Amino acid sequence: MAVKTPVKDFLLEHARIKPVSFHMPGHKGAELYRRCGHGDFLDNIFDCDVTEIQGADNLFQTEGILKEAQDRYAELYEVKKSYLQINGSSGANIASMLASVPKGKKIVMARNCHKSCFNGLTLGGIQPVYAYPEMLEEYGISGAVPPEEIERLLDENPDAEAVILPSPNYYGICSDIKRIADITHERGKILIVDQAHGAHLKFFSRFGIEGMPMSAEEAGADLVVNSIHKTLASLTESALLNVNSDRVDLDLLEDKLQQMESTSPSYILMASLDINASIIEEYGEKLFREWAEALDIFYKEAGSIEGLRHIGKIPGLDWTKMSFSFLGKGLMGDEVEKRLMEKGIFIELFTGDLVMCMSGIGTTAEDLGRLTEALKAISEDRGNPGFAIGESELKQPNIRAELCGIPERKRKVKLEDAAGCICAASIIPYPPGIPFICPGEKISREAIDYIKALRERGEKVIGLNENGYIMVG
Repeated sequence: MAVKTPVKDFLLEHARIKPVSFHMPGHKGAELYRRCGHGDFLDNIFDCDVTEIQGADNLFQTEGILKEAQDRYAELYEVKKSYLQINGSSGANIASMLASVPKGKKIVMARNCHKSCFNGLTLGGIQPVYAYPEMLEEYGISGAVPPEEIERLLDENPDAEAVILPSPNYYGICSDIKRIADITHERGKILIVDQAHGAHLKFFSRFGIEGMPMSAEEAGADLVVNSIHKTLASLTESALLNVNSDRVDLDLLEDKLQQMESTSPSYILMASLDINASIIEEYGEKLFREWAEALDIFYKEAGSIEGLRHIGKIPGLDWTKMSFSFLGKGLMGDEVEKRLMEKGIFIELFTGDLVMCMSGIGTTAEDLGRLTEALKAISEDRGNPGFAIGESELKQPNIRAELCGIPERKRKVKLEDAAGCICAASIIPYPPGIPFICPGEKISREAIDYIKALRERGEKVIGLNENGYIMVG
């Protein structure tokens, strides 16, 4: 009897069908590495899996090859210092918070931050002051965090030590980081930007490609976290933390980074970060221009597809992310995902009727052409029209929950019995990984109904166990 290898078997079968990737990571497969002269790394990847042998340097005291890689990124992003990250942006977000806010102190924090930032609150005993983003009601998603909201909260909480927010958010909506940086710095605070989804923005600007939002580095944020793997060419779980001012205590930051990261950092991941830098240096302008031109064609053609509503290249949008809906054809996101998968196209996520596709540095004009043709085919399909318009539309409610303090004692209750209880463990629809209910917030009946509707649609909700229980105070 053969020994089962279910994970390997799944991955090899998925690779066998030659899928078109509109999800993370940004390299989109081996072809980019081979095209840019790094096939030797792929051919020898297992032999490259080493530890801190002589000459390999040490991630937590870089003096050799890893320092060279970090210095290279500091030059690419034009920042004071860069740190390679091998546990994604999550660890860098938490380390940045712990290095900027002493235990028990406050941070002004966007309510749509990634769940790692909420973990940072717990680990650091940090008190959040929530800044709420605007809502794009037409699409039912979070928009930008208004600078006026940050200004108001800092003035009301002068004892807050720092500000943290995501930009771009999961759907590519960027906040006005330059104005927020000015507001934050005028009050002597540190600005942390979770730019996990925008590692590429700096290079659209650098190569003179117009129409994209300014990167957080260019806008003056103090600490900028970049998931290089999401849209650029490194492997999953590799990221970068950029230090962009003298407001940050580097010794303290490095101490927090070593607390958050593995003592056995993967040289495979760090090598992929090194390769990404090389690809940008040698082929960057060509790749980014091809990427932008292919996207231009997609947006032009998408605008003429009957029944397709899409978020176009609006100001403040990172338009490498393509969000669209076929609600006009009676299709929710799960059905659109299913029909795209039948054509070998895999998306990043759907929320209600909205589908989001992520392109990356490895996305080709052929990939976008296949997506366009697939969307045209869905539009023209008369055999399965879906539901009556409006019948199954599911939008996330815009709830501002009452804050009651994080409970020390916890218990489990059925979700449907939790109205009026205080949340003790985050409830997180995933993706996108943004907590819908946070510890310390009072749980409303409206929130319960929405979570139940998500589960009934088969969507994942972290914090709700298989028996339907959640943790409350």
